[in-house]
Amino acid sequence: MAFCLKTIILKPEKDIPINNAVILLHGYGGDGKDISMLTLNWKRSLPNTVFLCPNADERCSVNPNGYQWFDLAKDEPQYILDQSIKAEKKIYQFISEVKKEFKLENSNICLCGFSQGCMMSINLGLTSNENFNCIVGFSGKIINKENLSKRKVSSTKMLLLHGDLDEIVPSVYSLEAKDFLVRNNIEVEINLIKNCGHHISVEASSLALEYIKKNLKI
Repeated sequence: MAFCLKTIILKPEKDIPINNAVILLHGYGGDGKDISMLTLNWKRSLPNTVFLCPNADERCSVNPNGYQWFDLAKDEPQYILDQSIKAEKKIYQFISEVKKEFKLENSNICLCGFSQGCMMSINLGLTSNENFNCIVGFSGKIINKENLSKRKVSSTKMLLLHGDLDEIVPSVYSLEAKDFLVRNNIEVEINLIKNCGHHISVEASSLALEYIKKNLKI
């Protein structure tokens, strides 16, 4: 079927059944191709898994070659919140299509996101009607803690990974997210990657893979 978001899809080798899905959400100005690079090392260890790397629904306002889950052109918290909730609805539609296409449940789906994609993944993990298998967030934060606490209906477990030298989204935001999640009884692990800026390091990728393998019970 055609999904509502243009998507890079990497399926298991022929005749291997699909038991799980990993959905990877790119960062601001990126695209599905960018974040699909993670799957090069993950596929071998997750053989029964389909990887889906969608482009966001909007072209990026500062990089027309890339995409954005929500607009950052206006530095207004309410505007950013409204745009992110709009994006949530689109991603939920996409996830519903993925579940139907591959006959999966939320418990078979891991959401991964980098930067803005991490912010979306955290929101999705706490506002879905039922828990996902797990969330892996790289270099992100919680968009609006007050709003999220009001909308929280689920408690998906999470791993947060963040470079300690990140100048774009400082790592303190992941520490603040951990505090919020702990106070809301969410199972969360955090790892600050030494000497790492605003990107996904080899170490972070490896830690994420081990976490996903453990939770998807590969």
